[in-house]
Amino acid sequence: MDVSQYLEIFIDETKEHLQSLNEQLLVIEKEPENTDTINEIFRAAHSLKGMAGTMGYKRMQKLTHQMENVFSEIRNGAKKVDANIVDVLFQCLDALEEYLACIQETADEGDNDNEPILKQLETILNGSAPKAQTEASKETAKEPQKAEAEEAKEKYKDFVYADFEKHAIAEAFEKGINVYTITVFVDENCLLKAARAFLVFKSVEGVGEIIKSNPSAQDIEDEKFEFDFSICVVSKEPLEAVLSVIKNVSEIADAIGEKLESVPGDGKTEEGENKESRPAEDEKKPAAAAAAKAAPAKSQTSKPIVNRSVRVDIEKLDVLMNLVSELIIAKNGLVSQSSSEEVSQSQAFNEQIEYLERVTTNLHESVMKVRMMPIETVTQKFPRMIRDLSKKLNKKMELYMTGEDTELDRTVIDEIGDPLMHLLRNSADHGLESAEIRARRGKPEVGTVCLDAYQDGNNVVIEVRDDGNGIDVEAVKNKALDKGSITPEQAAAMSDKEIIDLLFKPSFSTAKVVSDISGRGVGLDVVKTKIEALGGDIEVKTELGVGSTFIIRLPLTLAIIQALMVELGDEKYAISLGSIQIIEDIPVSDIKYVQTKEVVNLRGSVIPIIRLDEVLDIESSNEEETLTVVIVKKGDRLAGLVVDKLIGQQEIVIKSLGKYISNSKIINGATILGDGEVALILDVNTLL
Repeated sequence: MDVSQYLEIFIDETKEHLQSLNEQLLVIEKEPENTDTINEIFRAAHSLKGMAGTMGYKRMQKLTHQMENVFSEIRNGAKKVDANIVDVLFQCLDALEEYLACIQETADEGDNDNEPILKQLETILNGSAPKAQTEASKETAKEPQKAEAEEAKEKYKDFVYADFEKHAIAEAFEKGINVYTITVFVDENCLLKAARAFLVFKSVEGVGEIIKSNPSAQDIEDEKFEFDFSICVVSKEPLEAVLSVIKNVSEIADAIGEKLESVPGDGKTEEGENKESRPAEDEKKPAAAAAAKAAPAKSQTSKPIVNRSVRVDIEKLDVLMNLVSELIIAKNGLVSQSSSEEVSQSQAFNEQIEYLERVTTNLHESVMKVRMMPIETVTQKFPRMIRDLSKKLNKKMELYMTGEDTELDRTVIDEIGDPLMHLLRNSADHGLESAEIRARRGKPEVGTVCLDAYQDGNNVVIEVRDDGNGIDVEAVKNKALDKGSITPEQAAAMSDKEIIDLLFKPSFSTAKVVSDISGRGVGLDVVKTKIEALGGDIEVKTELGVGSTFIIRLPLTLAIIQALMVELGDEKYAISLGSIQIIEDIPVSDIKYVQTKEVVNLRGSVIPIIRLDEVLDIESSNEEETLTVVIVKKGDRLAGLVVDKLIGQQEIVIKSLGKYISNSKIINGATILGDGEVALILDVNTLL
């Protein structure tokens, strides 16, 4: 059977099961008696085993089979969950993730048998078992079912044959072909009985022909049977060969049967013969529909599906996004044309523009929703990482996360995982103190690391904070002086914020010991570079002895935004609407100076003034007594941007400048206006 077409589904579902196992193992480590979690882990391992078996990944199947055996013992109360079992199971997860990575790359699981892990699992199994289980688990799983099979041995003798079926059996005898009646027993833990039955039928078709089944083919297809079904098979092969083929199907517990010596001649026929008197070919159909049933049957056992999702290739969405971009540019052209002519346009023309505007806005929102993904897809692997770090560093710590349902553009999600991982490792290693120091400072023994995500206007903010030592500003300053990064004069004039920013310089590390976790000075500079490449920024708040907070701001989308268009000299610029608080006309006489920098007192708040013409080196045409000031906000900081003229709000398409202006962080892209002119987009985050 060709299963390559199911590879993508297998990879996606395996990822989901591995993540579920990760989460459940973290729970079971703290609550060893939690039966719901034990059952959940057993089911996930069981499903993985079945999927790997169906796809032909024998090593993966063997490993999950042994995991399933361990949890079968735990479910039965024969074993208790302890730290050793949890550690070994986490090793199993790492091995399964390796297999999955191989499968994603090459569609093959590789040749790592993971014998040491299998031996550890076997040791756990044999630990309290009265006798060694030499043949991995198949026998243990089958024992109760074999007893049941013995009791139900007569089931395959209960067939009632229609006349045409008796005729087919008689024909087989005339040609010297064997006829067998067989009862097949499905594993009681099997989630997809119809799919297993389908595989049995497919396997038997390789050695013979099924002329009858009980229950009927349709009932088997619809899963209207318990854990066994009977078939009548015509085959040239001996009975043992047919039984062996059936038993080789994954999750088939047993199969028993006998050879018919004569044509059944009791004269009985089934009720509703019209229904049963379809050709034998029809009887062999627990096939395609059983496979189609497989997916829905699976989903019923996991979390209930709240909203349906569609997996879409990101490249297709990018094409769609570009089309929307062009549509908006076309709309802007119409708007420009309508406003430039002196003669008033017809009502129909204006209505057309309004309609086009409505369509493009809706289309944009729809596409953006499709591209959005919850940040949870990145953060779900962090609890396991913190658990491993806790053991490795011998520090007690807890990770608390909020806002995992905050959504970000898919392209940002793909890139943000590594920077967040760096920051969390940094908090665990550098931030949190040892248990002795925490005790001396009167802090709880267990350190706290928090990851919070929330939306703030056009940005998504992610905060990573800890209740550890905080950053020692003096130590950073001394390290920078030792390395020659700054001069003593510069050090004396630097603010705490400027000193902390030195941590984001390449190869800067304050770690006294280089470990495999951190201390090589390759962390924070990489974090800053990645975040800035995504159009975001990072800042640090810290208090020595209390803790640190790293605040990352990322744009909600990298494609289309609502912006305020402004004029500076002869040039047009765009400022993201999400950053703007208010627009004020401020008399020049109201501007004061604090430490030689311009500020204005606006309703009790002292706001620094930034003259964009000076920042951008443009000759301003504004010589009036009143300044037009756009008040922008970044976190809790405000600033006033002085512009010459306001043009108005506009939906703009962000186009990358590529490598043309890579040295200016103030500009984070450009847009094409309705008249074909290019306007640069200002990044407010870098100005504040």
